[in-house]
Amino acid sequence: MPKECPVALIGQKFMGRAHSNAYLKAARFFDLPLEPVMHTVAGRDAAELQAFARRWGWANWTTRWPDIAALDAVRLVDIGTPNHVHAEHAIAMLEAGKHVACEKPLAGTLADARSMRDAAAKAKKCRTFVWYNYRRCPAVALAHQLVRQGRLGRIYHVRARYLQDWGGPGTPLLWRFQKKYAGSGAHGDLNAHIVDMARFITGEEITEVCGAVAETFIQERALPDVGPTGQIAAGTKGSRRKGKSDVDDCVLFLTRFKGGAVGSFEATRLATGNQNANSIEVNGEQGSLKFNFEDMNLLWHYDVGTDRAVQGWTRIMCTSAGNHPYAGNWWPDAHVLGYEHGFVNMAADMMRALGGEKPVVPLPDFADAFETQRVLEAALISARQRCAVKLSQVR
Repeated sequence: MPKECPVALIGQKFMGRAHSNAYLKAARFFDLPLEPVMHTVAGRDAAELQAFARRWGWANWTTRWPDIAALDAVRLVDIGTPNHVHAEHAIAMLEAGKHVACEKPLAGTLADARSMRDAAAKAKKCRTFVWYNYRRCPAVALAHQLVRQGRLGRIYHVRARYLQDWGGPGTPLLWRFQKKYAGSGAHGDLNAHIVDMARFITGEEITEVCGAVAETFIQERALPDVGPTGQIAAGTKGSRRKGKSDVDDCVLFLTRFKGGAVGSFEATRLATGNQNANSIEVNGEQGSLKFNFEDMNLLWHYDVGTDRAVQGWTRIMCTSAGNHPYAGNWWPDAHVLGYEHGFVNMAADMMRALGGEKPVVPLPDFADAFETQRVLEAALISARQRCAVKLSQVR
């Protein structure tokens, strides 16, 4: 029998549901050295929180998140709150000797992210994790492995886009549209994912943002009368009163990588007709890879070493046990996975890491996620000042 790892969760909205489901399922589908046990969930609304705890299987609940620091039984604290309070929550739990998992982006500001990285470095006995869950899609994990095997050779180009369309003029002024809570808009929410994916797949760091553009198309939004019902914006209703949206609706930027490759990144919540088009293409001397989350079980591979007469893109269904990361823990070949499975795969890898085993593919910690935050900051500086920004200038 595996040992238990009591977990506490701070925040119970959209990400709280995704993380709770992951802790429920991880030990059922994976043989783990530690089994996550759902000890305590913290949130602000007592009535809503009690119902959430009962539905998702949390043994205890509290409206006082600092009390979690004093719970000796809890080993891992998971932070699923808005970006502006990540630092406060994470640093308090690290100082209490807890392992910490945090939603992305690491923080709303570079200063907060830096303080979290530094606190993690001081808490030498504590492990940190950041929920860049797309790393745990079998297709993305396979792309990472193929690049490590040298299948693409020298990398030339990275093209990444994260396109959504839920942030139109009818969407009220949720916290994600307010800088004081989110730090940025589509940039921190979506570009964070594709910057992490690019760094993860290529194994190369971005050294310069060569240029960027940021735009806020919808500058006023209705103040919400009814908040989202467990999802990003579903069920939200606005009042007649309006408030200022002071974050970006879209950010596009160009980069250089340490190995000489160039990259392009684009994130928006106003790409009409694109619901969750998180995609990346990596072109190398010996081949290329393509991934789009809207077909998340597929990875496309082009190999220049094949006979020219039949050369073309190979469609890989990444569901084969023993051949594709995580696939063997789920269903028979081609019985496809969905959004929630990336979170379950990550919860399993966190339990492996805390239990002294290696994760299937590398887990991002606070220091790793800080490097992504530096790129995000450089892009915002570039857009604001209309200039190139070297990452060496963003510390």
